[in-house]
Amino acid sequence: MPNGRRAAATGKRERKRSMKKSVLIWKTVDLESRPIAHLVQVANAFDSEIYLETEGKRVNAKSIMGMMSLSMISGTEVTIDANGDDEEAAVAGIEKFLTDK
Repeated sequence: MPNGRRAAATGKRERKRSMKKSVLIWKTVDLESRPIAHLVQVANAFDSEIYLETEGKRVNAKSIMGMMSLSMISGTEVTIDANGDDEEAAVAGIEKFLTDK
């Protein structure tokens, strides 16, 4: 096998690990349709893939329908999982939204 083909066949792409952080939702109002829509807008401001995990469910934070399926009330623990060039900013932005009173 020529060197170029062998390198391509055995070469591994380095995969960047995602950033995860667990936070406790701390809002004065429960996250129903209007606040969820705002959270989806916050998520869509970032290029990274962003998922929220709670109670065994994992949903795309940029999907209004997925986010509506989560039970997100004050006191609920959620894990923010972001993967991409702006993942740190994405996690910080989602955390700020979920914990601001």
